[in-house]
Amino acid sequence: MEKDPRELPELGQSVPEREIVVTRTIDGPPHVVFEAFTEVRHLSQWWGPKGFSTTTHSFEFRPGGLWEFTMHGPDRTDYPNVIEWIEIEAPKRMVFRHGATVDDPESFISTVTLVLKGIGTEVTLRTIFSTASQREKVVWEYRAIEGAEQTLGRLAEHVASWATATD
Repeated sequence: MEKDPRELPELGQSVPEREIVVTRTIDGPPHVVFEAFTEVRHLSQWWGPKGFSTTTHSFEFRPGGLWEFTMHGPDRTDYPNVIEWIEIEAPKRMVFRHGATVDDPESFISTVTLVLKGIGTEVTLRTIFSTASQREKVVWEYRAIEGAEQTLGRLAEHVASWATATD
């Protein structure tokens, strides 16, 4: 039986022709950065590239739970999204399947790891696509690498402003 290419690779296995990896260090401890991923009140402030906003329709942060939301582009285009949480290891790691619908054949797997670096957190977003051509499509058509970098930038800004507001 052939393996589903969307399945997670074996631990340590690299699939560079099908993956995007973006890393950023954020000023704040892992538990604070993790919380920014776990609550809608935070996600709605930073999720998505610059100029995008997010409307959440449902959110259940647990393995097997779904986050159903719409991303609103700066050109007013709406993009339906569903994230299914696969693994959650607080405050270190989250794995999720992301697509336009629950059964989207073009969904992809993302892993977010949070590692303490000094007084900050190194956030790594690793996304694995079903095929190399799917990866290339999202890189060129949707500017996925820039979008991921901008999203982590917005996360950094949110954590900084949120930490300042709660000091």
